[in-house]
Amino acid sequence: MLAAHQVYSLPPDKLQRAIEYAHASYWLHFVSEIYVIVILAAIVASGLAAKFRDWAQAASHRRFIQALIFVPLLLITNDVLYLPANIYGQHLELEFDQSIQSWPSWLWDWTKTELIMLLCAVPVAFFLYAVIRRSPRRWWLYFWLASLPTIAVVMYLEPMIIEPMFYRFEPLAATHPALTDQLEALVARAGLSIPRNRMFEMKASEKLNSLNAYVSGFGGSKRVVVWDTTLQKLTTPETLFVFGHEMGHYVLNHIRNSLALLALALLALFWAGSHIARRMVPDVSDWTSLPVLLLILAVASALSEPIVNSYSRWQEHQADLFALQITRGIVPPAAAAHSFQVMGEIGLDEPNPNPFIVFWLYSHPSTSSRFDLALRYAAPR
Repeated sequence: MLAAHQVYSLPPDKLQRAIEYAHASYWLHFVSEIYVIVILAAIVASGLAAKFRDWAQAASHRRFIQALIFVPLLLITNDVLYLPANIYGQHLELEFDQSIQSWPSWLWDWTKTELIMLLCAVPVAFFLYAVIRRSPRRWWLYFWLASLPTIAVVMYLEPMIIEPMFYRFEPLAATHPALTDQLEALVARAGLSIPRNRMFEMKASEKLNSLNAYVSGFGGSKRVVVWDTTLQKLTTPETLFVFGHEMGHYVLNHIRNSLALLALALLALFWAGSHIARRMVPDVSDWTSLPVLLLILAVASALSEPIVNSYSRWQEHQADLFALQITRGIVPPAAAAHSFQVMGEIGLDEPNPNPFIVFWLYSHPSTSSRFDLALRYAAPR
């Protein structure tokens, strides 16, 4: 049992590795964001996009055929140029024992991601430019309105179609029936309805060492997923706490609220992007404006990162509080604290991250603060 005065810490050998891993990851993140912007700016400045457009227009006068040529050329060029950053990221995951995935398997996953992206990007780009040609001044509003149901459909389908392309999933009731019974009791205690057929175990251990659980889906596809690594390395009470955290996202409507905020952010982004693009390119309806729009998106994404992550940290903190409340009397808060200790050790979470890094990069509260929250929750009142 953990004493109330304890703090999240790592043994000296793991502490040094955690600091090295964290700092390498921070550098990779910031360099990668700059690299994305540099690649898109180079594509715009070099005239490469214009060459791709000329090839597409020479092949056909039909706009959809042009989209089938221009969009893959642009996106594959961009992603191949960015591939070294992705490769180095996987190298870090292997070097610091976060991943066990072979390079052929990793490359196949990268290829599948590219194919999915192209399958989605071609019709989206075709529709975008059809709207721009029809309404050069208000395309941003009409495209935004069309994006809302599209996002909902993608979120609905993702856990059923996309996620199984990368990992195997099994019903939790089939692999851990006794645990599923306890989870159902916890769900009932929260006054929530999460059917057994929406509880899944993900076979993360085929590729990863790290621990996790998450909520995905929308409406009828919404589900809670627990990684098999989590089930292997945490005790049953600790797993119940982790599930309680994910259940908190259900109860507190975090998916719905995040969707609403995403919609507002996209409205502002499309409006600003339309005005900026008009000043950067002579004709926004020309295919060559696409890398300009992607460049605007990349810059906006980098600058808005601390705002997005601050909101995410608040949601995660609320989910932690919910888990501590809903598991009171079932899971000792010290067990919750120990779950953070285990996840932190395996994930090499830095015990004392720089406050600026937390503010800018962390989508969750630091492991130290979450550990401390659980112990303070256990303290006499």
